[in-house]
Amino acid sequence: MGTETVDVTAENMALLRAAYASVERGDLDASVEILTENFIANIPGVPEPLHGREIWRSGTQAMLDAFPDLQISVEDMFGVGDEVVVRAGFRGTHRGDFQGVAATNREVSFRSIEIYRFEGDRIAEEWVAPDMLSLMRQISPEPGR
Repeated sequence: MGTETVDVTAENMALLRAAYASVERGDLDASVEILTENFIANIPGVPEPLHGREIWRSGTQAMLDAFPDLQISVEDMFGVGDEVVVRAGFRGTHRGDFQGVAATNREVSFRSIEIYRFEGDRIAEEWVAPDMLSLMRQISPEPGR
């Protein structure tokens, strides 16, 4: 592996960290600027990839509406060539509707394994696998309620 590949991988990882930081700040405009125009999102449970920056923006906005204090911690990150893999931890307080569940004001945490493909200095595609089962268990009404 040449120095050029290592430098590109390091640049891609830094760009991804910047994207996570802008999400935490609620600055979706800055995050969207890091995506290619024809960004592709591969999401569990969705049979075909979704296309476009607005798809990403609307999904991320839904998370921030439900968890306005969302914090993202990078637990592990590595990359090869034009791809970066992340094991990320998410924490926040459920203060808004999320997938039909009204705010519970409960603190939640869950993990996600994510793969990002870069084109130049932009994120071109993502494959995300958040632990939605864990998240939904944390915000679901308690039995008997």
